[in-house]
Amino acid sequence: MVRMLTAEDLQCLKTIAVMGGCRGPVFASSQTLGTTIGSSPQTASRRLQALERTGLIDRSVNPDGQHITVTAQGEEVLRREYSEYCRIFGREETSVTLVGTLISGLGEGRYYMSLEPYKQQFLEHLGFEPFPGTLNIRLGQASIRQRKKLEQLEWIEIKGFTADDRTFGSARCLPCRIGKWPCGIVVPVRSHYPEDIIELVSPVALRDALGIKDMDTVTVEILQ
Repeated sequence: MVRMLTAEDLQCLKTIAVMGGCRGPVFASSQTLGTTIGSSPQTASRRLQALERTGLIDRSVNPDGQHITVTAQGEEVLRREYSEYCRIFGREETSVTLVGTLISGLGEGRYYMSLEPYKQQFLEHLGFEPFPGTLNIRLGQASIRQRKKLEQLEWIEIKGFTADDRTFGSARCLPCRIGKWPCGIVVPVRSHYPEDIIELVSPVALRDALGIKDMDTVTVEILQ
């Protein structure tokens, strides 16, 4: 369990995220970070140590600075903070939960998610490079009806491209989560998908990370 963060620790975590720490390692010295958050280098160093101890950041320390990454747990803290600000300033959130069973796909996701132009776009828009493979879920009847609400949400465009004399199509992506893991529902623009099937990308092999297998129940949460 994460201990209660001080306001100063949270400010430091936000600063690292703004620098790009949710997308990958960012390089910063304690002096540079201290200047950014308005503290001494020693205080900045203590903040980083506290965040690392609680599992909110990962660090690789070098003589001239350190590479810092916000962990999935750190992102969750920031998401809660964001949600609270949304309530304060009156933004109405749209929440959709989809429940289905895990099924095996055709294996095509592994190939497409290994293509660099797709990988770079998912990294840019979702904050993670997708694991080479996708997770396929067959929705229950109630979730098929809920799925229609997704069209009211803001989807991300994943642009198509041409490589080796072959054209790869565009897609739409919707950020979501399974448990603590960030994911994205992906729908190819020019392919017809059955209404009861959704396909997801994630930064990890979710079958292994969640210990799930075909026919297990999976819950997907979408919040905007």
